[in-house]
Amino acid sequence: MKRGFRELLIENSDSIVENWLAEINSLKTGNYTATISDELYESTNREFVNVIFTSIRNQGSSKEVEDFSEKIINLGWPLSYLTDGLQVFRRVSTEYLLSQSEVIDSNQFSMILSSVDEWVEPLIRQLVNEYSGSWENILSLQRVALQELSAPLIPVMEGITVMPLIGTIDTERAKLIMENLLEGTIKHNSEVVLIDITGVPVVDTMVAHHIIQAAEAVRLIGSTCILVGIRPEIAQTIVNLGIDLSNFPTQSSLKKGFTKALELTGREVIDLKNRESDIEGIINSLKGE
Repeated sequence: MKRGFRELLIENSDSIVENWLAEINSLKTGNYTATISDELYESTNREFVNVIFTSIRNQGSSKEVEDFSEKIINLGWPLSYLTDGLQVFRRVSTEYLLSQSEVIDSNQFSMILSSVDEWVEPLIRQLVNEYSGSWENILSLQRVALQELSAPLIPVMEGITVMPLIGTIDTERAKLIMENLLEGTIKHNSEVVLIDITGVPVVDTMVAHHIIQAAEAVRLIGSTCILVGIRPEIAQTIVNLGIDLSNFPTQSSLKKGFTKALELTGREVIDLKNRESDIEGIINSLKGE
């Protein structure tokens, strides 16, 4: 932006800010920011326009632009808020500079438009790039978090762990299941691992193949894998597909699978109330003697 125009904007920033706020506030009704509180919207708008003028004063990019883009991402606001705000600022600035010109001809008009664009276009590019970069980073972090949640291995007691699976299992997720299963089995020193497929909606040939591979891998490192959550329709599918599950135990529910795991680790569930009653009966019978 040419020096004279830039100084004119900065010197009259109060008037331009008020005009910009009036227009940007009018966009709130019925659009993507309609649900945002008036207080937050007002404070963010003022911060936005301050960032714009800071960039004008610095004649280019600034740390404030990067920080503001990150803030908009964290608030969950769309990119169009930034682009609309800059387009409004371009229009308001152009109109103000034209209003201050003594002579308005095609040459003067062209100079003003060119001067405003020299600043606005780079700022739009920087804001969009910063926004896109922050958004991609957040998506990457969320993807990692979802992957970790998609195949958790939960130690329930010494020597016994459970891996509950929910949702569709594709090749990429199957690989993650295998990695987490082996690493977790060794980390927790698990004797028995229960793979719970209660939440898996469809078990086809590919899914069954991946599960068998995971169970076989667990067996090779010295642990036992129990497949639980075998619903009638899944059992029928497995039989129809001719899949051999004879190499590792299966149970219809997690409860039955856990009981089997206790048995394999030399433990059992004891009903303490019944045990106390039995002991009390023995004591009473001895007293009777």
